[in-house]
Amino acid sequence: MSLNSTAFSHPPYFLLIGIPGLEKEQFWIAFPFSIVYAIAMLGNITLLLVVKAEQSLHEPMYLFLAMLAFTDLVLSTSTLPKMLGVFWLGSKEIAFLSCLAQMFFIHTFSTVESGVLMAMALDRYIAICHPLRYSSILSVPVVVALGSLVLVRGVLMVSPVCFLICRMTFCQHHVISHSYCEHMAVVKLACGETRASYVYGLFVAFTVLGCDVILISVSYTMILRVVRSLSSTEARHKAFNTCASHVCVTLVFYAPAIFTFLAHRFGQNIPPHVHILVANLYLLLPPMLNPVVYGVRIKKLRDTVVLLFQRKGA
Repeated sequence: MSLNSTAFSHPPYFLLIGIPGLEKEQFWIAFPFSIVYAIAMLGNITLLLVVKAEQSLHEPMYLFLAMLAFTDLVLSTSTLPKMLGVFWLGSKEIAFLSCLAQMFFIHTFSTVESGVLMAMALDRYIAICHPLRYSSILSVPVVVALGSLVLVRGVLMVSPVCFLICRMTFCQHHVISHSYCEHMAVVKLACGETRASYVYGLFVAFTVLGCDVILISVSYTMILRVVRSLSSTEARHKAFNTCASHVCVTLVFYAPAIFTFLAHRFGQNIPPHVHILVANLYLLLPPMLNPVVYGVRIKKLRDTVVLLFQRKGA
């Protein structure tokens, strides 16, 4: 085989550094990460089981919560086990196809989570602004259709990213300065033309984040206007309490997501370890916090969890 054919080809594997600049400390950083993962697994699995077991929770808001819980499970599981292997065992190698698969699941289900958050904002808008039409607009089949569309959108938007990576050529440098296979971190290793992948990544980010954030912002703005006009203090408090949960979860997801997106493209002065730590928390914090926030703030869900545990004698 000639030198040229080996120099420009897909590598058999990549090497994941972990957290650049904190290679010695990442052994200890893995401990809080593993605790966060355990809480995320326990919380989201509990949420899924509770929604499945309790017939009274087969309503749009709780079905969207179940979709969010499933998405969080996929996001955290596609990332953290390999990350812990890098931090604790020094298992830095990841096969090229495994890297592509991880990239696909991370970016697809990040897109899905954004879509579910948008659907949840629309759900609250219809429930508060058009309560008499709520059941007719958001029936269970409509909720299932929305969830399917969000999933299909994620798959269709992210699949070309993996296709473009497959068409790239890579030189001798196969070390990914990250703790997982993030799109731009892999693109930076290519030695050929990367403009198409770069431009398409921007297109997906602006399309998904832009559209979803705008719709979420408009929904909550209209909700706020309606809630402020309610005459009943109790009704205002209930509406604010429910929406506060959604706003908290939305901010926890989008704030680090936007930081990570901007840091990859314009954050040359940001220390690498800060960027990578935020990118890790972006995939770990929302899965941990979502079931906790909703479990604490939504009374019906909290009471159902307590009731189910009482039935089991716990």
